Amino acid sequence: MLNKSKINFIALAAVLALSACSGELTVDDGKVKASMGNKKQETAKEFVDRVNQELIPMSEEGAKTAWVAATYITDDTQMLEALNSEKFLAYNSEIIEQTKDLDLADADAKTLRAINIIKTGSTLPAPNDAIKRAELATIMSGLGATYGKGKYCPNGPDSCKNLGELSKTLATSRDYNEQLEAWVGWRTISPEMKKDYSRFVELSNEGAKELGFANTGDLWKGGYDMTSAEFEAESEKLWNQVKPLYDELHCYVRDELVEQYGADKVSKDGPMPAHLMGNMWSQQWGEIYDLVEPYPGVAEFNVTSALEAMQVEGNNEQDKKMNKAVKMVNMAEEFFTSLGLPALPESFYEKSLFLKPRDRDVVCHASAWPMDDKDDVRIKMCIEPTSEEFTTIYHELGHIYYFMMQKDQPALFKAGAHDGFHEGIGDTLTLSMTPKYLQQIGLVESVESNEQAIVNQQMKLALDKIAFLPFSKLVDQWRWDVFAGKTTPETYNADWWKLRTKYQGIIPPVERSEADFDPGAKYHIPGNTPYTRYFLAHILQFQFHKSLCETAGHTGPLHECSIYGNKEVGKRLGDMLAMGSSQPWPDAMQAVAGTREMDGSAIIEYFDPLMTYLKKENAGKTCGW
Repeated sequence: MLNKSKINFIALAAVLALSACSGELTVDDGKVKASMGNKKQETAKEFVDRVNQELIPMSEEGAKTAWVAATYITDDTQMLEALNSEKFLAYNSEIIEQTKDLDLADADAKTLRAINIIKTGSTLPAPNDAIKRAELATIMSGLGATYGKGKYCPNGPDSCKNLGELSKTLATSRDYNEQLEAWVGWRTISPEMKKDYSRFVELSNEGAKELGFANTGDLWKGGYDMTSAEFEAESEKLWNQVKPLYDELHCYVRDELVEQYGADKVSKDGPMPAHLMGNMWSQQWGEIYDLVEPYPGVAEFNVTSALEAMQVEGNNEQDKKMNKAVKMVNMAEEFFTSLGLPALPESFYEKSLFLKPRDRDVVCHASAWPMDDKDDVRIKMCIEPTSEEFTTIYHELGHIYYFMMQKDQPALFKAGAHDGFHEGIGDTLTLSMTPKYLQQIGLVESVESNEQAIVNQQMKLALDKIAFLPFSKLVDQWRWDVFAGKTTPETYNADWWKLRTKYQGIIPPVERSEADFDPGAKYHIPGNTPYTRYFLAHILQFQFHKSLCETAGHTGPLHECSIYGNKEVGKRLGDMLAMGSSQPWPDAMQAVAGTREMDGSAIIEYFDPLMTYLKKENAGKTCGW
């Protein structure tokens, strides 16, 4: 999943949303000020035009500073990032103040939209106080560095394991206690974040209130062309549309885990232990497919094994790993170009980070970056030849193509129609990674196609796509409550697990307390990246997929459709991407899906074969928790 840079200011919404400065920036008594030029009074349009220009060099500098901080984690790079972030926060505060003096009576719709983006586009609202802004910037840089350097060292430095190694244990081990140690071990990195996170909430809320919002969560919910209350109701509506499928999946998987580990380890009618789901956060369950496969051995094709076996040249093992990573990216790029979208620039391959360096710490969490106002776009990943990493590349390139297609938009409109759109594009294409497509690109030789094979394939996909839905909803539900003061530092952990249990039917495998800070063990919490975007993206990708399949003339079951190679689909998709955030999201939705509303029903249609199977298997069982 995409992580956006911590310096997330207005149009920096697209990872810094690299934008724009043709006026001058001056420093006066430690305050960054946006130049008004020779004009004593700007019109609203002139103000927006100026901001769009001022953002370009600032955003480029910010992107490059953040890139170095993420790929060379040292005290020095963290300090430089904090200083740059402080400058962005100061500029943000300054131009928001300037909006208060604008005469908006005659402003056109585009100008009003841009001004609203200025007011609501930052996920990190800072107080209009230089000392507090500096403190906030330092805190955020430190939280990110703590996560990036995190390791579990049970027996001294020589025993240290990083997130990737601990995650591999959860994915591949079937030893209850070994998995438990890995799960608990990773969560030793986050308690030290709690104090700083609490202070971040205070400072961020202060900044949000200065903008006229009740708190930071209220500001976040204000970016969807509807009120906060309407957005919460919309999210709940979408969840209730798809919840019946999740409930059936949970019931089936729990029964299989009871068989694997025993009823003394897994309750027959209660929540499931979090460390047995094959994923550090129990957000995706694909790694335990071997335990829950409906029809063992039917249509068995292992993408991870195929990628591991893929032959590449190289002078040594490191060269081969790099060449394999590049080849995986090439394969993903070819899907986009098959739709008639442009090829990636050469600089993308020259400047992206594809492997974890052997000589330093980096933030391995996959992310996509627009670095300037031209064509410098990059991804940052520590690619391994696995099925999950392969689909993540498609996801990240979805962001990259969004950046590329909206290049002609002004800075403030270089973002998704809303953030769920940005997250959903690459994932929409992954739904076209059908067995037939994998065969077309030579990754698998042959694929079985019958009712049992379809159920197996859908189970494998649902373990990631459907299992993810409640987690992606609850992360921000927790933060909304934190920002609103309903959840306090004294109940951070308890309230986190209440939501995990309520929505996911998951419980911690060992007793947790407020000495722990389990939310901080998930990157997006210390990284301050809103998470509802991923929930919306998982809804939208199926809605987009259905519409684009109709454009392609597909007439069979939705799960059999692949848009690979269809130029008409690419034109429709590309036109929507080029809109950026210049129009309200219902307009973009109309352009790509032919409707102005978000709708989760396509998920139920797509997984109809699996739903039928699950209901049959679960008949007579006690489902729910």
